[in-house]
Amino acid sequence: MTSLVRADPWAHLRRFTAARIALGRSGGSLPTREVLAFALDHALARDAVQAPFDPEALAAELRAIHPDVLVLTSAAPDRATYLRRPDLGRRLSPGSREQLAALPPVPCDLILLISDGLSALAAQRQAAPLLAALLPRLHEAGFTLGPLVVIKYGRVALQDEVGGRMESRLSLMLLGERPGLGTPDSLGAYLTYGPRPGRTDAERNCVSNIRPDGLAPEVAAEKLTDLLIASRQRQLSGTALKEPDPPGGQRALV
Repeated sequence: MTSLVRADPWAHLRRFTAARIALGRSGGSLPTREVLAFALDHALARDAVQAPFDPEALAAELRAIHPDVLVLTSAAPDRATYLRRPDLGRRLSPGSREQLAALPPVPCDLILLISDGLSALAAQRQAAPLLAALLPRLHEAGFTLGPLVVIKYGRVALQDEVGGRMESRLSLMLLGERPGLGTPDSLGAYLTYGPRPGRTDAERNCVSNIRPDGLAPEVAAEKLTDLLIASRQRQLSGTALKEPDPPGGQRALV
């Protein structure tokens, strides 16, 4: 600290969190370096929302983990429309509906979907590491899996239509979360039992902030496996399904 910047007594806590605490003061204002850091994080968040998504490149990467991968599109024709019309991101394009209709029905326990959501960076960076940790756990737990479905311009509720059309007992949607300041590449995972159009957000479970600096892929995979097993056993999801506590915890599934 220079003599012009007053030290903050909480400065030692900054090593524990990426939150904006203990920034110091320069007169009545923030230090210049903190103002510039804020502007940079804001720019990164805006760029993440507008970043292009390459579903074919992601699909090629995912085939090394699971050979059966489909690439579909939502009803949103482009990024600008997707941001203005959330409803179009919640349903498939006519061409993708025809593509699914042409497939032979193969009922499965779980269908996994990956989409850009509001951060293509999150899907491109975090989806493959998460699935590499998750799929072996699911196989060990006896889940039968449908294809991995990569969808451009998808919203959370799109898992209901896809899961219903593919006759899956459960659906798990991975997509980029709304970027925050300092978290432009955070992935969210949304679980629904009995996916079908009309499901509400209260009927889903969410594991969020999946990224190396947040919830690590291995930890997220363990949490999701526990939730999926419990959802399959109890035949429900959402507010009626609670995440199991770690060993020694008091909370149980209710």
